[in-house]
Amino acid sequence: MAPCFQEYDLGLIDPEQHADLVIERVLFHGDRRELQWLFRRYGRGAVTEWVRRSGAQRLSRRRYNLWCVLLDVPTRRSRFSGRQIWPY
Repeated sequence: MAPCFQEYDLGLIDPEQHADLVIERVLFHGDRRELQWLFRRYGRGAVTEWVRRSGAQRLSRRRYNLWCVLLDVPTRRSRFSGRQIWPY
């Protein structure tokens, strides 16, 4: 999991206390093994709730949309939606 937390000391990250950080980083950077660990550790319900609550703000648009499709979460208006400056 070290590649997901390059700027952190892994020894100081508590998976329970820092659940939001862990979920965010693994959903964004994790490989298959790390994603399996994430879903075993927190469960599909907690990960789905995190995507619903925080995903639009904390994931890239591409990752957010991917996880919304995979977890059957309706997308919501976010910082990515709205009028564009250059409409072409």
